[in-house]
Amino acid sequence: MESGLDYESARALLEWQIELGATDAIADAPIDRFALPDKAPKVKKPTAAEPAKKPESVDATAAAQQAAKAAGSLTDLRTAMDAFDLCDLKRGARQLVFADGTPGARVMIIGEAPGRDEDREGKPFVGRAGQLLDRMLAAIELDRRKDVYITNVLPWRPPQNRDPKPEEIGMMKPFLERHVALAKPEVLVVMGNISCQAVLGKRGITRLRGQWDQALSLPVIPMFHPAYLLRQPQMKRQAWADLLELKARLGGGS
Repeated sequence: MESGLDYESARALLEWQIELGATDAIADAPIDRFALPDKAPKVKKPTAAEPAKKPESVDATAAAQQAAKAAGSLTDLRTAMDAFDLCDLKRGARQLVFADGTPGARVMIIGEAPGRDEDREGKPFVGRAGQLLDRMLAAIELDRRKDVYITNVLPWRPPQNRDPKPEEIGMMKPFLERHVALAKPEVLVVMGNISCQAVLGKRGITRLRGQWDQALSLPVIPMFHPAYLLRQPQMKRQAWADLLELKARLGGGS
């Protein structure tokens, strides 16, 4: 049966029904809603993308061992250390502090870590502590420029001059061991607790100082760090005794 409504009338009636809240149109065929399933069919969820695999952690100590072993000269070693990016100390330091003095000298001095002055100048034992070290060496007729070779356990300054952490010492130790092997000194002088820990595996500088030990196939004598002597000048007497012990070991001179 044809509808008697024209287009405009039908449209006005539809708009009126929408205003009343009608949202569904009646289908051409009746729908038996009692025959519909009680539960809506499950929609298969899209498969989530697999999380990206985390990169395997790098063994920093093993990487340091490999880099140090590959260095055939002190120049190669310095380049390898400068390129080593696995030690967080590097990010906060101005520059690498590698060494000072003369490679191949009979005496190799190992300090702890660079301070502010060392970080700025790129050399170990500068500033007040370095000046005191120079006077100590001169007292037994040694000259930093020709008679000794100087480095540190760590080549980068720790933040706020804090003590190096054991993991930092362990990470950089392969470079230190290779440094000693390439420098070929006759004796090692380890200054301070950190140096004793790295080279001898011991702490307690007041107990260890002045007593010869053996490490890295070389005789080693622990001494007070010059920075400590600046804070505790009354300990200079013991430091003088240690210097005389070193002088005797070298045969009375440089």
